[in-house]
Amino acid sequence: MKEKIKTIKENAIHEIETTEDLKIINDLRVKYLGKKGELTLILRGMGTFLPEERPIIGEAVNKAKEELELVIQKKEEELKKQELNKKLKEETIDITLPSSKIIRGSKHPVNRVIEEIEDLFVSMGYDVEVGPELETDEFCFERLNLPKGHPARDMQDSFYITNEYLLRTQTSSVQARTMVKNEEKTPIRMICAGKTYRREDDATHSHQFSQVEGLVIDYKENHVSLADLKGTLEIFVRKLIGENLKLRFRPSYFPFTEPSYEVDVTCFKCGGKGCPLCKQTGWIEILGAGIVHPNVLKINGYDPEKFGGFAFGTGLERLAMFKFGITDMRYLYTNDIRFLRQFDRKD
Repeated sequence: MKEKIKTIKENAIHEIETTEDLKIINDLRVKYLGKKGELTLILRGMGTFLPEERPIIGEAVNKAKEELELVIQKKEEELKKQELNKKLKEETIDITLPSSKIIRGSKHPVNRVIEEIEDLFVSMGYDVEVGPELETDEFCFERLNLPKGHPARDMQDSFYITNEYLLRTQTSSVQARTMVKNEEKTPIRMICAGKTYRREDDATHSHQFSQVEGLVIDYKENHVSLADLKGTLEIFVRKLIGENLKLRFRPSYFPFTEPSYEVDVTCFKCGGKGCPLCKQTGWIEILGAGIVHPNVLKINGYDPEKFGGFAFGTGLERLAMFKFGITDMRYLYTNDIRFLRQFDRKD
């Protein structure tokens, strides 16, 4: 039997060493070492041998199996190395060939404006805050001096999900959340940019649009006033749209500020002389602003006798149109690759 084992081992080694195919190597492993392999069958027939022969035969079979495993492993490594070298030789890349341009996406104009605004206000000491788009009636209206039944709610036709939850109609809700979150009731300088939603049915509005809003609250002795608001907005507008623009404040009404203002800038196209874009007035309305209403301070935990401040907000799509000279707001929503490709350039 020992001679038979030796013969099986020698035949197996010969077959393994002479083949050049990895698949055949695997077949030979099964043939000699598998569950029905030649050496395995000898071990299964150990019951037919004399008791004194069994240890000798078992040792010989196990030793032969170990030797064959080593031979197979060595041959597999050799063939894999040969295959790799062959691929490296046949599949070489000519790095001197000119590459084809990879078409990549670009930042959306609105996202570009958001990033520029955030960078500007962070450099002025503001924090960037975020809040949920699915908002409660409390933070969207009540904490902004708009209690249930207030007529100013009719100015914003809202998407209510339940009686309590709605898609936020303004990013002012983040201002309220920031004031409530600030349990120490210390001064605040923050901005928030994000999506807002209103039920708009006419051709000139969209049910979804973007806003950026800012809030400053400080101690009364620091005299945060309309002059500070005007100076802040001048820096904001001139850095974003044009250095030579002028601002004009017109009295208006917002429930969360008192006094409240609509803010116009000189037309960036005609320089204030009058043109079709500004309807010959020389001015373009750009944002709303005002001094924070005492009720808003009180509702959100601030003592209006000790604190004061200002707030402002504007639509990001309008800013993007002014900044990049976009003539139709619908371009910002249609995902037309011909339009978006214009912004595929290095900043």
